[in-house]
Amino acid sequence: MSRAIDIPAADGTIDAHVFMPENAEGPLPAVVLFTDIGGVRPCYHEKAQRIAENGYAVLMPNVYYRDASGTIVPEGKSFRDPDVRTTLVEYASHLTPEAQSRDFAALLECIENEAEFADGKLGVVGYCMTSAFALRMAAEHPGRVAAAAGFHSARLAEANDPNSTVNVVGTIDARVYFGHADKDELLPPEQIARMDEALAKAGVHFTTELYKRAAHGFTAKDAPSYDEAADALHHKRLAMLLEETL
Repeated sequence: MSRAIDIPAADGTIDAHVFMPENAEGPLPAVVLFTDIGGVRPCYHEKAQRIAENGYAVLMPNVYYRDASGTIVPEGKSFRDPDVRTTLVEYASHLTPEAQSRDFAALLECIENEAEFADGKLGVVGYCMTSAFALRMAAEHPGRVAAAAGFHSARLAEANDPNSTVNVVGTIDARVYFGHADKDELLPPEQIARMDEALAKAGVHFTTELYKRAAHGFTAKDAPSYDEAADALHHKRLAMLLEETL
């Protein structure tokens, strides 16, 4: 229940998909879904549709549109393969905070103009590296974003990084939820604590939950780290957040 859409942006045209519940008519509250480092692919189409079935219009952009369109990881390959990983890391390096900000503006304009999306505030969710995108979008558009969530987040609060998202959370007015992987090498306990402290100091309404025995990437069905129980919990927590805010 999705349709492809092209979104004009400052840096080009964002190829994206809009997901709706089966047999539903819009407009519905908007949710922006940012994929993990592997980009748009079947398991994220499935994830976006499952979120939509709870009564939302889900917008899933290709975050790598500056470099390539559509599915980035070739069929039969994995985003964990060394040769594919090198390409993805290169593409991800172009997603600076300034580039993200330009993309946020384009996505918000799309939501304003497309019939599937209702007026009012929206939710945003990110995975792995894009948990930081979700948080930054909430910080830059506090009047628009009511809920921001991140799962198996990566590098949210690295010390001495001037571009870290931890430095911009003071303007967030949204509810924030994090579902962290236990013993995640990409988000060690000191970074979790640093982000929690920053959110608390800013007076943000947030929840941090550690998914015990879950590895990084626990929601990605095409990854060896996929954890069915943790993935189900992630959908439950996200549905609750969106229901209570949107």
